[in-house]
Amino acid sequence: MKPFSSINRVLSRLPENLAIIFMCVVWIIPTLGLLVTSFRTSEAVRTSGWWTALSPKQAASSAEYTTYCASCHGSDGKGVASVDLSNPAVLDKYPRTNRLLAMLRQPVNGEAHVKNPPLPEKAADALAIMTPIQEHLQTLGSGSQESVWSGLTLRNYADAVVGYKGTQDYLTDCEQKNPSALAKFKCDLTDVFNPEGMGSALINTLFVAIPSTFFPILIAAFAAYAFSWMDFKGRQWLFALLVGLQIIPLQMTLVPIARMYASLGMQGTFVGIWLFHTGFGLPYAIYLMRNFLGSLPREIFESAYLDGANHFSAFTRLALPLSIPAIGSLAIFQFLWIWNDFLIAKIFLSNNPVLTVQITNLIDPRGGNWHIMTGAAFLSFIVPMTVFFLFQKSFVRGLLAGSVKG
Repeated sequence: MKPFSSINRVLSRLPENLAIIFMCVVWIIPTLGLLVTSFRTSEAVRTSGWWTALSPKQAASSAEYTTYCASCHGSDGKGVASVDLSNPAVLDKYPRTNRLLAMLRQPVNGEAHVKNPPLPEKAADALAIMTPIQEHLQTLGSGSQESVWSGLTLRNYADAVVGYKGTQDYLTDCEQKNPSALAKFKCDLTDVFNPEGMGSALINTLFVAIPSTFFPILIAAFAAYAFSWMDFKGRQWLFALLVGLQIIPLQMTLVPIARMYASLGMQGTFVGIWLFHTGFGLPYAIYLMRNFLGSLPREIFESAYLDGANHFSAFTRLALPLSIPAIGSLAIFQFLWIWNDFLIAKIFLSNNPVLTVQITNLIDPRGGNWHIMTGAAFLSFIVPMTVFFLFQKSFVRGLLAGSVKG
């Protein structure tokens, strides 16, 4: 019977395992696509799917290249000695098809660069021809076979950090010393703190998230101790009111609080957003801390009171050390909520954008630059993922706070 019992056990867990696998696949595949895209050039993002970057590319002939370029430059790109199309340094000057098209339309020795057959007059038709030519040139520049990693770049991350929105990329324009594209940049480490970049937004986000995590936990710890171990009139009714406040949507309060902040001169200040996050984080924080502190053995506090300890001593020497798991879990919840907040930061701190707001600011007026947004998104992941993995044990223990009493 043992083999059959093992089979039954496996079959009974099969739906659960399949559901877990399905959810993992649903989340992992888009995340993997976003990660791969963050390392690809804008041209590669525009012309092919992210999955094509995960396999080596064989050198292949291009009908467009053969038609328009091979008669002068040869099939290997080395027909003109002064312009070796297999040289990556030459190709780096034309990272986009529109720049390659502009160069090909410039006359050479008073004649058209491309004469037989000529390039189409319509820009859309010409760009359609440039895309396979560009891909063929990239293949020539990388040799007979392009490795999986050779087509990837870190330039998207550099653009996201400094907030670059030019026609090429930040590092290329700095190398070429392009003054028209670098009006706001100095091509040194000070560019990391450009107000339009993710570096400056990271500092703003930390300046918002750390105090907005600390203040609710501090206040909630005092309140939770009072609800758990101090007798006062209306204690249960007040606690029930606090629990009910968790269901109030914060969107209802945005307009009145914004008007109040405007009258007090607090609109657009860090103090204002600290108070907002503290106020809306307190109900859940008090609820979680109270459940944990209320589950602690009463005998511990009674013995402390008999030894002459007052409530403050019992709170600082007993309650706080014993509630570290709950505090760790609450800190992770609060920190991640604030770190990923967009609406509140957009309304109350528009002059000092945080990461979530700055990511949307990287979009150009025509809706482009989203290849840079992928790099910016992963830059915003680093800190919360680090916090979660560092305090993972406290997070799991804190989730069980108050679930078992005694």
